[in-house]
Amino acid sequence: MSELTFKIAERKDSRLILEYIKKLADYEKRSDEVIATEKSIEKWIFDEKQAEVLFALEDRHIVGFALYFLSFSTYIGNVNMHLEDLFIDPEYRRRGYGKALLKELGKIVIDRDYGRFEWTCLSWNRPSIDFYLSIGAEQKDWDVFHFTGDALKDFVKE
Repeated sequence: MSELTFKIAERKDSRLILEYIKKLADYEKRSDEVIATEKSIEKWIFDEKQAEVLFALEDRHIVGFALYFLSFSTYIGNVNMHLEDLFIDPEYRRRGYGKALLKELGKIVIDRDYGRFEWTCLSWNRPSIDFYLSIGAEQKDWDVFHFTGDALKDFVKE
């Protein structure tokens, strides 16, 4: 493995963050759902501080990213790191970089004394599910529900 390092994204990285979001959306066959812009990235990540991004770099070249935010667990009375997105460029996969990025995130959870490290995975993404299980992550039995766009607007109008 070449030298792998990590860096927290800065405002000047907003375009690169958006590029990685689009790469992930393309992999997930959901590119048409991306409405994020550089301005929205700047506002919510850097102005409002609602999320953070960690880049993985091989010899100072960015090869992947992770976007995460905090949620709160009433059961443990502490915040959790929720990993929203994790993506390693295809040509850099199978080098241990995904696992290394998860470990670096785990260190942040421990260093900041968060309660849990959690994420979701698309049910069809068997390679990722198998990977997560292979490193000891637990697969919980919750299903994720969400509202967006017109469905949310219709719901609140009822």
